[in-house]
Amino acid sequence: MAKRFVLNETSYHGPGAVNEIVGEVKGRGFKKALVVTDKGLVKAGIAKKVTDVLDGAGLVYEVYDNVQPNPTIGNVKGGVEAYKKAGADYIIAVGGGSPQDTAKAIGIIINNPEYADVKSLEGVAPTKHKSVPLIAVATTAGTAAEVTINYVITDDTDPKKRRKFVCVDPHDIPVVAIVDPDLMLTMPADLTAATGMDALTHAIESYVTPGAWELSDSLNTLAMELIGKSLRAAYKNDPAGKKDMALAQYVTGMAFSNVGLGVVHGMAHPLGAFYDTPHGIANAVLLPYVLKFNADYTGEKYRGIAKALGVKGVDDMSLADARKAAIDAVFQLSKDVGIPAHLKDLGVRKEDLPALAEAAMADVCTPGNPRKCEYDLVLALYEEAFGA
Repeated sequence: MAKRFVLNETSYHGPGAVNEIVGEVKGRGFKKALVVTDKGLVKAGIAKKVTDVLDGAGLVYEVYDNVQPNPTIGNVKGGVEAYKKAGADYIIAVGGGSPQDTAKAIGIIINNPEYADVKSLEGVAPTKHKSVPLIAVATTAGTAAEVTINYVITDDTDPKKRRKFVCVDPHDIPVVAIVDPDLMLTMPADLTAATGMDALTHAIESYVTPGAWELSDSLNTLAMELIGKSLRAAYKNDPAGKKDMALAQYVTGMAFSNVGLGVVHGMAHPLGAFYDTPHGIANAVLLPYVLKFNADYTGEKYRGIAKALGVKGVDDMSLADARKAAIDAVFQLSKDVGIPAHLKDLGVRKEDLPALAEAAMADVCTPGNPRKCEYDLVLALYEEAFGA
């Protein structure tokens, strides 16, 4: 059976990569950009680092900065109108997952207006046309949205039933990705931790998913090695650590975009919808518990996880000990970068756990888990992760 891998046409990596936007825009003949970002990045001066490059080259653009964390259908629709009003012919997304995801949805709808309600894009929508050209500029080292065919939107049309839904569409992948660690140097420690653990979750989930194969495994092994040696340093604002994390999150993005994720993401998405929990934090809290849940269904994969994360003597361990070593290494890394141990520490309400489990069972990521998930099992996972 053939295995598909969808990647950017072009990507640029390393300090100063942001300057490559100019050559790409001019070489492709683009005329006017809609820059999609959020007010936090504007206030922090990060978006300006991109618009300064555009200004210096005399490139024309307008800014849409109404994206919020866990972006909503309303954010997407506002962006579609801003694109049309600007008379743009391409998009530059500046940010982490939220601006990137919003930009993908905008670009798809512009060229596939029959999906203007946004909801109809849920799952694997049979869009007919590629997104308008999208240049994705990453500002966090975690989501890898600049290289994936996925995006996540929050349905805010009914405040009583807020939920996140995942869209998977090869037509949405950015034509150009910019991964410039200089844009990530000012990330605060808590954001560095959250996005870094998000990247680790991507690497582990797509390493153990049934769809994994040799190419995705090689990418995820490299990503885990980089994260294991660099996240703690990045958390302490070490520039070399942040540079490694910028690469690690992109490398695992290449993998998970093509082979899928699992129930950690399936359970994390409802937390974002219910409580606006930062996605990386939700993943980080849930990951050790799901690792224990999946351990007996993963063959030798946990031995590879433990080794990639720097555990010594893994080859001489029994399989049971190697699995425990992998789980312990993940939990220790999470603890070392300040991630809470339990969902109750995030403000999750115990009475919401049944509804969260129901939402997780409906999430598109959950079927990618190596162990089959049922409602009672997922509820039990939430209860364990909630804490006594």
